Amino acid sequence: METVTHDGRTTAYRHPGEGEATVLYVHGSGGTHRVWAAQYGRHDGSRVALDLSGHGESDDVDTEPGTGTLDAYADDVVAVARASRASVLVGNSLGGAVVQHVALERDLPLSGLVLADTGAKLGVADPLKGWLADDWDRAVEFLHGEDMLFHDPDPRDVERSKATMRETGRAVTERDFLTCDRFDVRDRLGEVDVPALCVYGEHDRLTPPAFHEYLDEHLPDADLVEIPDAAHLPFVERPDAFDAVVSEFVEGLD
Repeated sequence: METVTHDGRTTAYRHPGEGEATVLYVHGSGGTHRVWAAQYGRHDGSRVALDLSGHGESDDVDTEPGTGTLDAYADDVVAVARASRASVLVGNSLGGAVVQHVALERDLPLSGLVLADTGAKLGVADPLKGWLADDWDRAVEFLHGEDMLFHDPDPRDVERSKATMRETGRAVTERDFLTCDRFDVRDRLGEVDVPALCVYGEHDRLTPPAFHEYLDEHLPDADLVEIPDAAHLPFVERPDAFDAVVSEFVEGLD
């Protein structure tokens, strides 16, 4: 892992190989850079993935859920993007909210966004918010239920995902989901001035197809792609299909 120090804290990121990167991957709630392992290891060092504050090997921040946390996570992304020279941001779920926030609120040169299983608004159901506060084990099991994070996964991927979420811990994961719940940029999508790829798993119940159709309709320059036989983490369940559409998008930006 490499690190970059900014805003009084250290953010860790994985950069296989040497040289400048093109793509920076941003994980979702309760995750770490490891969720992107099938992506960043394939491209000769051109792709990197970070741990947001409080996740994996990155220092935590003392922020309330909502804008304060979103600002901190955006600063993590900006710091790693500048250190690695990445200009395409790929964000999943919470990570998609973060990269939209970067595009709207930060002075970072970008050439494109990939919004993967996310939305312009990310409301969280009240039962899940309750379990995150009071019944952590139930929250973890719910998120790993049918067509939530996964559709038809390798059981080893499910166990790794549960272990990562438990390592991240209840407090940080709850902060992530509450930040998602307060995120809403539906009235600002027209300000995004770079091409976007909106890509989602066919069976995703957490951020269903309508979320991505909305992004496609309201972003100034967007394409919409469905990944069959996957749910909220198509890059884990169907990495070849996911990588193919992202690579085609990135190559088309040149």
